[in-house]
Amino acid sequence: MKRFSRRRFLPMAIGLVAVIAASGVAMAYWTANGNGSGTAAADSGTDAVTVVQTSVLAPMYPGDSPQTISGNFDNGNSGPVFISTVTVSISSVQKATGAPAGTCDATDFALANATMTVGAEIPVGVGGSWSGATIQFVNKPVNQDACKGATVNLGYSIP
Repeated sequence: MKRFSRRRFLPMAIGLVAVIAASGVAMAYWTANGNGSGTAAADSGTDAVTVVQTSVLAPMYPGDSPQTISGNFDNGNSGPVFISTVTVSISSVQKATGAPAGTCDATDFALANATMTVGAEIPVGVGGSWSGATIQFVNKPVNQDACKGATVNLGYSIP
């Protein structure tokens, strides 16, 4: 029977510890580092949101007082949507049938505070609110009879 001597055992033990330590370092090296890439796209969520005007405006005349425009939203998305602002614009003016000859266009009307701050999460369905813009019939120093009975079409956008 062979006997272990310390001279033989010590170098073998040191070698075994060195192999185990090296394999741990190698394992850590291969598993601790990495890199990669990827992409994702986020939907704006405002595609299915409709801006709805709920205020009913009285017929206007030159020099009339400004009238406030207000409304809410119809959110057709599957979840709530955050709306920062709503902007109103005059998209067109339609002269009434049989109106006197002459020009009646968007310059005959003025919008104030056209960009309204909402700053709110709009739930699914009808909800939320916006307000603050005003519209007024401008009193020009010319005959504006061509605007009698005209319809001002407003457009709304969510930037």
